[in-house]
Amino acid sequence: MPTRFLYYWQQLRESLWFVPSVLVLLATGLAYGLVEFDARTSFDGAKRFPLLFGASAEGSRGMLTAIAGSMLTVAALVFSLTLATISQVSSQYSPRVLRNFMRDRGNQVVMGYFVSVFVYCLLVLGTIRGTDEQKFVPSTAVVAGLGLALGGVVALIYFIHHIAESLQTGTILRRISQETLRTIDQLFPTRVGEPAAVPQLEARAEEFSGAAAGWQLIRAPQGGYVQRVDADGLLCWARQHHALLRVEQPVGAFIGEQSLLFRVRPASGAAANQELAATAAQDLLRRVVIARHRNSEQDVAFGLQQLVDIALRALSPGVNDTTTAIMAVDYLGLAFQRLASRPFPAALRSDGQQPRLLVSALDFAGYLRLTFDLVRLNSRSNHAVLRRLLRALALAGEATSSGDRKMLIAGQAELVRRYAEQTLATEYEKQAVQALYQELEPQWQASPGS
Repeated sequence: MPTRFLYYWQQLRESLWFVPSVLVLLATGLAYGLVEFDARTSFDGAKRFPLLFGASAEGSRGMLTAIAGSMLTVAALVFSLTLATISQVSSQYSPRVLRNFMRDRGNQVVMGYFVSVFVYCLLVLGTIRGTDEQKFVPSTAVVAGLGLALGGVVALIYFIHHIAESLQTGTILRRISQETLRTIDQLFPTRVGEPAAVPQLEARAEEFSGAAAGWQLIRAPQGGYVQRVDADGLLCWARQHHALLRVEQPVGAFIGEQSLLFRVRPASGAAANQELAATAAQDLLRRVVIARHRNSEQDVAFGLQQLVDIALRALSPGVNDTTTAIMAVDYLGLAFQRLASRPFPAALRSDGQQPRLLVSALDFAGYLRLTFDLVRLNSRSNHAVLRRLLRALALAGEATSSGDRKMLIAGQAELVRRYAEQTLATEYEKQAVQALYQELEPQWQASPGS
């Protein structure tokens, strides 16, 4: 699927107006259909079910007017509660979690429901005729409006419960964690083509060196965050044009205007291609999205950063919420455990025959630093959070069998132990951290031969 289409679809999903607009269109169609049904069929609900369908023209007008007014009032209340919730979440947790509330399908549907019922009632209200010459009461449409109003009561109760549930710390952390885990499972943007064999990688590394001659430089037309990269499309393009391609910026990086995005040149043995030089920039820039903010669809680091931000906000002197910080560290440990268990594809990717694409991405050490460094540094004199960091590192150490990764995790655990020794005030706290370190140490120790 084209990268731009995915980007625009994502923008629609995260907007507060798209789902309500769709529901308003559906309500318009429902009003038209039911009024046409009452006008064109012989169904006479007033005779068959007089208690249900027997409202007069004046009675129907009054009922629909009351429903429309109440739905508009409740819709305004829902919008106000949503904005208040967004403001509270932004100040208490992190501004970067706002998109999770904006894209919340429950909030969008409830807001759209009340607005669509209001529109439905207005449309049906305009079709009622009370004069003797043109008496027309769309009784089926009026009863449907009553049913929609009763559904609004259920929707309001659900919305209040949903907002209360959404504000809980555990719910916010779990949503971010689940989104991050899904991104880790997708392994973007490194899962491209087939990994080049190690001997081949070493033999061709010189060919992909930025110092090699013949590279055409392609720069960004605007500044912003690299939000999406169509890695499969880039590999396909390089194969079709017999070219070598370097992606200079990883997903999630902030770039300025005219920052270097790609290097491209003909592969060894391929003839110089004038068409390649003329169209490379246009073709390649279509396969990358630069936006005003980061997104976790292809950016594992952004999901981890949100959890880190919540932990840092909880550890700040103005908040000082150790329990929230511990919960954030727990979910960081869960996400990093999944990350530690996954193989990282080689940066140099091939099309099955020869290397074509060199991607830029964060390595395991980079993810480790992102996840734990800032939380550790802001856990000064807090032995509870330092102990939790050791447990999170133990989860990662247990999940991987790589000796290199275990060594990196062991180094991070040693930093936590030293920082505890330097910053904790009492011997009791220092001994508690030291005892846990010794207990968990086997989890990040590399086994012989690994």
